[in-house]
Amino acid sequence: MSLIPTLIETVSRARTDLRIGLPVVLGGYLAAAIETLSPDRLALMRQMGAAHLALTAWRAGTLKARVYDGDLARIALPPDADLAWLRSMADPAGDLMTPMKGPLNSLRGGDVAAHRAAIALAKSAELLPAVLMVPVDSVPEGLTRLEPGPALEQLARESIMAPVAAARLPLLAAENSKLHIFRPDDGEAEHYAVEIGAPSRDKPVLARLHSACFTGDVLGSLKCDCGPQLHAALGAMGQAGEGVLIYLNQEGRGIGLANKMRAYALQAQGFDTVEANHRLGFEDDERDFRIGAGILRRMGFSKVRLMTNNPRKVSMLEGHCIAVTERVPLITPRNRHNTGYLDVKAEKSGHLL
Repeated sequence: MSLIPTLIETVSRARTDLRIGLPVVLGGYLAAAIETLSPDRLALMRQMGAAHLALTAWRAGTLKARVYDGDLARIALPPDADLAWLRSMADPAGDLMTPMKGPLNSLRGGDVAAHRAAIALAKSAELLPAVLMVPVDSVPEGLTRLEPGPALEQLARESIMAPVAAARLPLLAAENSKLHIFRPDDGEAEHYAVEIGAPSRDKPVLARLHSACFTGDVLGSLKCDCGPQLHAALGAMGQAGEGVLIYLNQEGRGIGLANKMRAYALQAQGFDTVEANHRLGFEDDERDFRIGAGILRRMGFSKVRLMTNNPRKVSMLEGHCIAVTERVPLITPRNRHNTGYLDVKAEKSGHLL
């Protein structure tokens, strides 16, 4: 065992560096997240080489920039591009006020593995997926260094979940309950499991994978159905006397609370949930449900009666050694604030509502 950071630890360090505004080294490039980049570091990076901007294809499409690299685009920086211009390219908040940001010159040709890794790192840090890239021959000492290929492989792998702590926790829905804390090996957020009663490991358990929703679960937001679904699932398990609810810390379909609020602001401009995610540069859904399967396996469950309206959860669990013997619908009442959201869930995300 060495004291030198492993690949997984170096990726975790790089994620943190981007969040605090430090560039990282990916192969022959310096990469810095636009969202946290400072004017001084922008000036220094531009002095080191021909800087350009890496964006996802979704964000590039919104900006009417040509996409030559499949899932991403590389945009040359105009000579007078400053941080305000870069932020306007990354953040769609002002798109309707200043829709024309071009002409934009998209680069083509060459290896884009470093750009792909930089965008994946920014997403894993819950930052806008827009990165300043500078090709360099030498870099300052002290910056986190990664090779793009191994970094991408690490970011794509399934996290190993380790149990950290567990204790009895009487709930309003069920007094005989226990809360388990699981910590992934990649340095990302911890996830939780609420075990109600003493469910057998030999037969299908009533289960739900529930993604964190601070606005709905905690504040009682009327814009979504998350809070009602959480409490309905716990109530059903309490009534049955047993069950397990996996609480995944993947706010906003995996884009984080800050980006979720950006999406809400775009929805106020008239875009639906999916359109807002795309304008921000994200996929429809960035969550990793493999985490839920891993926690269930770690707890000894191999068969579930899954409370969900999302067929994707069923297929994912079945593809990761969890048999879904029954899909249990979880329909909650609509209100005037979330009916459009629920319609989009059904029409664009395939939820059975």
